[in-house]
Amino acid sequence: MSRKARINLPYFDELLKDFQEGRTEVIKCFGNHVHWGYWEDPATADGSVEDFEQAAEKLAQKIYLAGQISSNMRVLDCGCGFGGTIASLNNRFTAMDLTGLNIDSRQLARARELVQSKNQNHIEFIEGDACELPFADNFFDAVLAVECIFHFPSRQRFFQEVWRVLKPGGTLAISDFVPRQIVIPIAKTAPKLVKKLGGSYYGRVDLNFSLGDYHKLSKNIGFKSLVEKDITSNTLPTYPVVERVQKKGEKELSFASWTSRWGILRYFIFSYQKP
Repeated sequence: MSRKARINLPYFDELLKDFQEGRTEVIKCFGNHVHWGYWEDPATADGSVEDFEQAAEKLAQKIYLAGQISSNMRVLDCGCGFGGTIASLNNRFTAMDLTGLNIDSRQLARARELVQSKNQNHIEFIEGDACELPFADNFFDAVLAVECIFHFPSRQRFFQEVWRVLKPGGTLAISDFVPRQIVIPIAKTAPKLVKKLGGSYYGRVDLNFSLGDYHKLSKNIGFKSLVEKDITSNTLPTYPVVERVQKKGEKELSFASWTSRWGILRYFIFSYQKP
């Protein structure tokens, strides 16, 4: 079976269908960024798609700034989706070499249409596997993975590959849904529960990686921790907006919303440096 045949992305199947049908709210919410939003003060969220659109841009900024990104850098965005984070970097910085990587050619086709280089930046979108990065050793100044690492076949393999392609002093910045350690044995022995958390509509999802697992993995690889921030409360206004505009995946989304509000499933930003 080919790698393409193994791709299972029903969520993106539905998004692309919605785009073709001209569903304005879906396009505003996920036509650029395909991730949750971030509100400095969640009480200010007004539930509009315009507000969510701004919050999604804010989340991308929070993650790449945690990676200490600045102008004149070579940056790789893994799981780049429709190029929203690359577009944000393109708008904000100058003289950048920006590469978006994704395993789905359809997402890359849209990214190439939407994101045009400016500010003396160079942009390229490449089809590839985040756990088998098609780049030379010591090539990038920074690597990003915005709300997508739970789709990857192996966090360990991804970290190893990032270590390889990062220059000394380079940074990795990611966001991830992190369960409390106490619930992981339950999730591992209850595949139906994991499936409700997104194992079908959202494709392959591995939410069994705890904060302690991240500590152990980063230490074993050799990374220095820069940022470890729980932003769960800042992302909660995402749920009512997505529940309103999304036609499918209601059960998975409701379950994720409930576990997040009760602090069972937390949303973290992490960044690391290769010494």
